[in-house]
Amino acid sequence: MLDIHRLLPPLLAILATLISVPLVAGYWGGVHPAFDSMAHFRLHLALLLALVSLPLVFFKGWRQIGAAGAVLGLAAISATLAPGMRAGPASAEAAAAPAAHYRLLQMNLRYDNATPKAVFSVIGETRPDVVTLNEVSRMWVEQLKFLEATYPYRIICPPPARIGGVAILSRRPFLHPSAASCYDRGSMAVAAVNFGGSAVNVAALHLGWPWPFEQHRQTGRVIPAIKQLGDTAILAGDLNATPWSMTARRLAAAGELTMLSGIGPTWLLPVFPQSIRRIAGLPIDNIFTKGRIVPLSVKRLGETGSDHLPVLFEFGVLPRKHDDVDGVLQAGSSDGAPA
Repeated sequence: MLDIHRLLPPLLAILATLISVPLVAGYWGGVHPAFDSMAHFRLHLALLLALVSLPLVFFKGWRQIGAAGAVLGLAAISATLAPGMRAGPASAEAAAAPAAHYRLLQMNLRYDNATPKAVFSVIGETRPDVVTLNEVSRMWVEQLKFLEATYPYRIICPPPARIGGVAILSRRPFLHPSAASCYDRGSMAVAAVNFGGSAVNVAALHLGWPWPFEQHRQTGRVIPAIKQLGDTAILAGDLNATPWSMTARRLAAAGELTMLSGIGPTWLLPVFPQSIRRIAGLPIDNIFTKGRIVPLSVKRLGETGSDHLPVLFEFGVLPRKHDDVDGVLQAGSSDGAPA
């Protein structure tokens, strides 16, 4: 008969070692995008490593290995979650925020969403000033016409493929409509929006899947446009990348942007219920800010028929100082036009 007591410790040790390899490799995302792909699952791997290693602490002769694995897993979890545990958007900065508050709603619509009315319902309930959209397929281009009266200022990038492009819908006027542009075959849109007299560059971005797919190359293609964002800007979108990934850090560094913390998981395979998605999903829908934007709150909303949860961002815009000049993205090389 098999001696489980003897076989279990080495099996657990082997499993812990196998889990630790991609966990550690994920910290080397700057060396090769393959390692960055592993980083997206850092929390899942770290939790699994801790759970597999802890039982080894109770087996004589395996305690050091068990303790090392458990400490590595728990340390990775703590270090990864720590940035999101600091004071949220409604921090000390919020005390200096102007009375006027605005809302931005970020949504990955899902190109084949069978329930457009659920999307319109969320938009109607939250009444955002600006909506940034991903996976705007040809079906969605037609559906969004129903919102023209409420959101007359818009740019819809031509769908480059079946899953569609991106779009920005706004209640508030574009300062320079002719400068609203699409980039990288419709995966990024930028428009200068007038928030109470302040120019804010709003960008919608949808990156592809990580290595071995095109995310790394695509990030390089959109970075020039991100570098051109004005002094006050918001970048929102489905990055298909976690906040701690090299992809997210490259975007933040290129635009001198700060990523919002505390959004949490937003995506998981559609076979899983929303409750699981909110706990075990990947936090790949993210928002960045810069300049005079004062974050006030950020939260995930309910189901809309997509495999992503919407993200609602409330913010203020500090008044411009007399010696400041609002930087607004100038019309440059683009591949689309406002719809």
